[in-house]
Amino acid sequence: MKWISQGLAGSLLGIALLVAPCVAQEPKDAPKEAEPKSGGTFDNAVKSIRRGAQEAEDALKEQYAKARTAVHNMGVSARVYGRLHWDKALNDSKVDIEVTENGHTTLTGVVADGKAKAKAVELTRDTVGVTQVVDRLTITPPPTTTPAEKP
Repeated sequence: MKWISQGLAGSLLGIALLVAPCVAQEPKDAPKEAEPKSGGTFDNAVKSIRRGAQEAEDALKEQYAKARTAVHNMGVSARVYGRLHWDKALNDSKVDIEVTENGHTTLTGVVADGKAKAKAVELTRDTVGVTQVVDRLTITPPPTTTPAEKP
């Protein structure tokens, strides 16, 4: 990442060095007193380029950090999904997984019973990258049966 920002800064500085003499040139009729001003113009151009390069570097660092966090969260989510998906106790369950920053994982959905719910929470908690589990799972209510009518 450092080489990208250095390359970008170097490119911008190179452009400034090529363009600055053209901008700093004064007409031939200009008085000699104006000559020291051209150095100030060049310095301002260099400062402006440095400031732009720093802003670009900061923006790249921020985007890189966001992308790295997103990839990490996807990895945690995939690991939790794999553990829950392949566990036989959770075959009939429909669990949604949401991973936020710092590995905070929220489980929502429906499981068959309390044992399945406990298993889902345990598997999630024991997954690498998970720091906290929020359990919003519900248990499927048992089917209600009505007594058959006798004729």
